[in-house]
Amino acid sequence: MATGAGATLELLDWKRRVFALYADVRASGDPEAAWRQWRETRDELFRTHPQSPLPESDRARFRHLDYFNYDPAFRVNAALQDLDAPPLPIGASGGGTLTFRPFATASFELSGESNALEVYWLEGYGGGIFLPFRDATSGGETYGGGRYILDTVKGADLGGGKDSLVLDFNFAYNPSCSYDPGWVCPLSPPANRLPLRIAAGERFT
Repeated sequence: MATGAGATLELLDWKRRVFALYADVRASGDPEAAWRQWRETRDELFRTHPQSPLPESDRARFRHLDYFNYDPAFRVNAALQDLDAPPLPIGASGGGTLTFRPFATASFELSGESNALEVYWLEGYGGGIFLPFRDATSGGETYGGGRYILDTVKGADLGGGKDSLVLDFNFAYNPSCSYDPGWVCPLSPPANRLPLRIAAGERFT
């Protein structure tokens, strides 16, 4: 929602901080400690940064975001399989669509069950990987439009290998539009709706 030079540079500063935060997360040998740092930094940014997703009137009374407890069972290395699909318009909050290209399927096991999510590439200058999802918590314990686990345009990148991605659902977070409808966010498409309850990551209160 940045407008004008000052607000745009504030948004740039937000992105720099988030990119640096995820760099620290990827470099850490202790995922749970990295998760605690991620939580603390997000709380600080939400509370104090001029580009916080929170409406300005809510920031003074903001204490912290709410999360499920860290559970290492929700950290997986997902194997990628190529997906040949045309660009897809994904619905966004407030109406309209944003165009992404499904380029891979990320396959992994949780709770002894095989699961898969589509991984998208933003069709725009520079592009970026985007991985949203919905699960059995969506619309109750978490935001109904789904949560994000990867959004490399905004720095949310947990790492991976040549043919894999780290998916740590403890780092799943609600999109900006869940705090303020003035933000426009892509919502999780039908292909990325998991039948199980992902009791990890950010809650919605």
